[in-house]
Amino acid sequence: MIDIISPCVGVCQLDNHDYCIGCLRHRDEITLWISLDNEKRLVILQELKQRRRALGRTSDADKKPRRRKR
Repeated sequence: MIDIISPCVGVCQLDNHDYCIGCLRHRDEITLWISLDNEKRLVILQELKQRRRALGRTSDADKKPRRRKR
């Protein structure tokens, strides 16, 4: 299975709460990403979708369920 790639968008700057203003991951999620398996990465991606929705930063892709390769 192919690894889930990082959601980094190249805008790497942390806010006052240690969340990246680009991808909305917490500093700990960014640091641990490389060592996480796909299941844990998928959990983070779902949390990122909720964070984007809470901030009103949604896209058409956020309206679709994430497909998992079987």
